[in-house]
Amino acid sequence: MATIKVTCPICGTEDVVRHGTLPKGEQRFRCRNTDCTKNTFILNYTSLGRQPGIADKITNMAMNASGIRDTARVLGISPATVIGTLKGQEGRLSQVNTAFLRSLCPKQVQVKITRVEVAEGDEMWSFVGSKSRQHWLWHAIDHHSGKVLAYVLGRRKDKVFKRLKTLLKPFGIRRFCTDDWGAYARDPLGKEHVVGKDMTWKIERKHLTLRTRIKRLARRTICFSKSILMHNIVVGLYINLFEFGAP
Repeated sequence: MATIKVTCPICGTEDVVRHGTLPKGEQRFRCRNTDCTKNTFILNYTSLGRQPGIADKITNMAMNASGIRDTARVLGISPATVIGTLKGQEGRLSQVNTAFLRSLCPKQVQVKITRVEVAEGDEMWSFVGSKSRQHWLWHAIDHHSGKVLAYVLGRRKDKVFKRLKTLLKPFGIRRFCTDDWGAYARDPLGKEHVVGKDMTWKIERKHLTLRTRIKRLARRTICFSKSILMHNIVVGLYINLFEFGAP
């Protein structure tokens, strides 16, 4: 008699049990590890899009200048699978760096005291569909650590900056350094507002990194977002993973 050792493809535990069969007759298994993110699985996946770890590969390729069709060709899956996987990440995104906020004040988050001495703010141009549909990334970073504090995406309008300003209030920024765009002067943030490029070079450097890592943000390219939703998800994923340190 031959036996087959079955382990969970995600956590590697052997604590698995049979969990019925699929319509085509394949045996399904269930992982009993409560900390595992994979509830049920089968041993042999005929669809490449359903293989364990494929979602992580899709995300990693999107974060390294790969477009939807690039990812589909390399992984041997359909573009619809790539789009569906990225859209499934939308609910996990945060616009505020809560981990950095807790490190500043671990016991109580909402405390109105000065915690970030100097912050840099700026907006970065991009477009969706055509260059006439401009879509801007507004964000702010801590001048000393370079960590992104919060971000919003939208038009280059005062109301979008007000949304960012609301997200930044818990950080208690004392000095806010920006360029001379009118929205910052009309509704200043912090006790001191410093205008000039001398104090915003760190956030300008982040713009270059974003344009290098995310294909749809490059200035001269034929690879651009066709929907605002996908644009926001990919940019938000990068900021959450690499700036906020989200899992």
